[in-house]
Amino acid sequence: MRSPALRHVLTHLITPLLMCIGMGLAYMGAFVTPEPHHLPVAVVGTAPQAKVFAQTVKDTAGDKLDVRTVATRADAVGLLKSRTVTGAYVPSPKAPELLVASAASDMGATAVEKVFTPVAAKEGMPLKVTDVAEPVADDPTGQGLFFLLIALSIGSYASVAALGAAGAALAMRARAVLTLGVSAAVSGIGALLAGPVFHLAHHDLAGAWGMAWLYSAGILFVGLGLHTFLKRWTTLTMMVLFVMLNFTSSGGLFRPELQNGFFGTLHAFWNGAGFVEGARSLLYFGDDGLSRSVWTLVAWLLAGLVVTGIAALYERPRKARHAAGHTAPATEAVTEVGAVTVPAPAAATRPAERAAEEEAEEEVEETVGV
Repeated sequence: MRSPALRHVLTHLITPLLMCIGMGLAYMGAFVTPEPHHLPVAVVGTAPQAKVFAQTVKDTAGDKLDVRTVATRADAVGLLKSRTVTGAYVPSPKAPELLVASAASDMGATAVEKVFTPVAAKEGMPLKVTDVAEPVADDPTGQGLFFLLIALSIGSYASVAALGAAGAALAMRARAVLTLGVSAAVSGIGALLAGPVFHLAHHDLAGAWGMAWLYSAGILFVGLGLHTFLKRWTTLTMMVLFVMLNFTSSGGLFRPELQNGFFGTLHAFWNGAGFVEGARSLLYFGDDGLSRSVWTLVAWLLAGLVVTGIAALYERPRKARHAAGHTAPATEAVTEVGAVTVPAPAAATRPAERAAEEEAEEEVEETVGV
């Protein structure tokens, strides 16, 4: 390819095209065809009829449902509030009832209702649906936390380019301090959105802010460390880690039981799932499961600190050599022309520096544009 300008443009088009492919595969693979896979449900009752009914439901549904029996309605409510089951059916010849917890997953509650409504209809009775954990009125579908996750994620990974590329001249320690400041700003914005602006968090806003900070700081430190090694490919890597794989496995729209095994497995340890499930625990389920989610976020933050530490060790000798090159004796930087001593063209290194600055600016623009 003879034109450097054309080659430059085509090289930079690789990233958005790969993003297009990745986003299509991730989002359509995770969200287009949601189907139950071992969706946990319960049937209330200890009589032989209840057990036969539960087995019949299991045999009819196959791998779509995991059916258990519980002794009492209170036991079923406890399982729903611990998010052990997605729905519980209370058989009755006169008034069959389905218990759900839509704050855990509105889509999950809908899926369970679709399963048991025909069952009640066969008995000629309407199905009563009781929601034992409803989301707040300002977030009727319970999906507001997912959109909060998106805001926090974009604010975090888009800042990586500014910290890593535009801040490349700074020592890693200075960039790490800036990263702490950015994570505080991003999580603060998230807390404002969740509290005073959209009222997703009617209580425990400080706890929600703390989880937002852990989440944001984890992304920022992972990106800060990776940028040392990946440079302009950091944007694509961050999109893969914290958009394509993260949003899809978070459980914000579909619980893992409604997705294929790949995204369901990621839900167990990915940081987006840690934030969404932790926020649900804090706001709707009496802290049940909160500690596990917090430890997930802490683990990602620790991983980010490790990657950043490795990057700092890698950069140290390179920056030392660079600094030594700029402190060469002044006698090496002059050239004699006749009787006049003329400084050597200091601008000899400027084209490379300008190229590096332009590349950093392009990377920032690409990231923010996404």
